Amino acid sequence: MLGLKRYMVLGLGVALSHTVWAAPEREPATVPLNEIQTFVETFETISAGYVKELDDQAILNKALKGMVSALDPHSEYLTEQEVQDFDEHTSGQYAGIGVEVEMVDNKLTVVSPVDDSPAAKAGIKAGDVIIRIDDKVVSGMSLQEVVTLMRGKDGSSVNLDIDRDGEIKTFAVKRAQIEDNSVRSKWLGNGIAYVRISQFLSNSDEQFQEQIDQLKQEAVVNGLILDLRNNPGGVLQSAVAIVDTLVSDGLIVYTDGRHEYSKSEFRASSETTLLPDVPLVVLVNEGSASASEVLAGAIQDHQRGMILGTETFGKGSVQTVVPLTTGAAVKLTTALYYTPNGRSIQAQGIMPDMVIPQAKVEVEKGGFFIKEAELKGHLGNGTGGKERTSSDVNNTLNELAGSDFQLFQALSVLQSMQQFLVR
Repeated sequence: MLGLKRYMVLGLGVALSHTVWAAPEREPATVPLNEIQTFVETFETISAGYVKELDDQAILNKALKGMVSALDPHSEYLTEQEVQDFDEHTSGQYAGIGVEVEMVDNKLTVVSPVDDSPAAKAGIKAGDVIIRIDDKVVSGMSLQEVVTLMRGKDGSSVNLDIDRDGEIKTFAVKRAQIEDNSVRSKWLGNGIAYVRISQFLSNSDEQFQEQIDQLKQEAVVNGLILDLRNNPGGVLQSAVAIVDTLVSDGLIVYTDGRHEYSKSEFRASSETTLLPDVPLVVLVNEGSASASEVLAGAIQDHQRGMILGTETFGKGSVQTVVPLTTGAAVKLTTALYYTPNGRSIQAQGIMPDMVIPQAKVEVEKGGFFIKEAELKGHLGNGTGGKERTSSDVNNTLNELAGSDFQLFQALSVLQSMQQFLVR
């Protein structure tokens, strides 16, 4: 029986669980001598005749990387150094530019920049295709090789050539220490709270619960907007625990694959639920991937809230990082994950309940106006209610509509819900 530490991964370079599993016992496999002979001959041919001299370890690493990466876009062989980089990224603290990438149709595509990261500040957007990093063309590179290239010393610069809608743009991005507090919150008015989760780190669920507790101490939460736009995923357990604070019971997500160790399920418990009934809107877009889709799918299937925005990325496969005796590892796709109703997100994504594209809205500037309460000799309203003048009109909603149309729509939905629920 071979014991292996299991890491289930959703998204680039982020560990999801630390469950120990064992490979199933089976008869020892016979050595495929013909295939090994072909491998050895190819190895020797490269070693002896390739235009550039390569040592044996370099040839072996390239062979292993090619073998694993040919399986699917998310499986990958990791060298010992890349395993260390992988673990560093999991902690959420690293020196880089703060961008999540995936291979889409063999193109290195930006899923989303991390909020307030150097990449985001430089203007890099979801959907950008990275062609070159400094002087290296990324074609044929593995994701981990790309991640390594984009990292460096704090304060150093990296140049990215990016294809955006057929136009090549060059960005000079200064690296910085990425210490991402992935959860932040604020009030939007009328008891409606806004919580933004930029990615799911190992402590994002704790941060979320702390934010909710703080909000509840400040005022009654009459509605919640949970913003998962451009959230590339991350630690599955954090996403599951956040669903658990919003849903009292039932299935949250399950995985299914070839072997028993790839079959698992996560369920909600009423003991950890903080907001079981508060009206909820979850914002998503094409940059919402992986664990974000798990959360949105669970909320949708439980009919716990409304999903608003645009169709999500569609990354629904589970990767298991299997450590090797050399210190290297294989990140292998071992399962797909499914929403409570049995929907697979893989290559489909989550379709919002209300499809609202992000749009630039030009709000007409309000001209001079007066209200009845400002007319000399006006009548009172007859019920003793407070009179409202032009200075009482709230123009912040107009500003929100212009700066973030999707969030404006989510707020409008919750405000409408408040009125109907009161009735």
